[in-house]
Amino acid sequence: MLAAGKPMAAVCHAPAVLRHAKAPDGKLVMHGKSVTGFTNSEEMAAGLTTVVPFLVEDMLRKSGATYSSAPDWQPHVVTDGLLITGQNPASCEPAAKALLANLERLAAADKSA
Repeated sequence: MLAAGKPMAAVCHAPAVLRHAKAPDGKLVMHGKSVTGFTNSEEMAAGLTTVVPFLVEDMLRKSGATYSSAPDWQPHVVTDGLLITGQNPASCEPAAKALLANLERLAAADKSA
């Protein structure tokens, strides 16, 4: 999606789908991106640290991304170009609004081209 110039949104555990994804230059897609996702402390509070194969926060940091978060269970969305990430389920609505705004911006740019 990103390589095709399309916006992409991932909330909570969903950024995990990008764990091994690479950009056309061969670097991890998340490398150098500002992102968020389910925090280690939210995972611990949910009792899932021993259930999930890896912690999303740790994975994002290890990928070379710049990770940020809000207090646990609060909405937090980060937009970096075409990539939109949300911290937790409370971030679904603001992430959807960010995705729609990104789509509207792209549509307006296409019309003016």
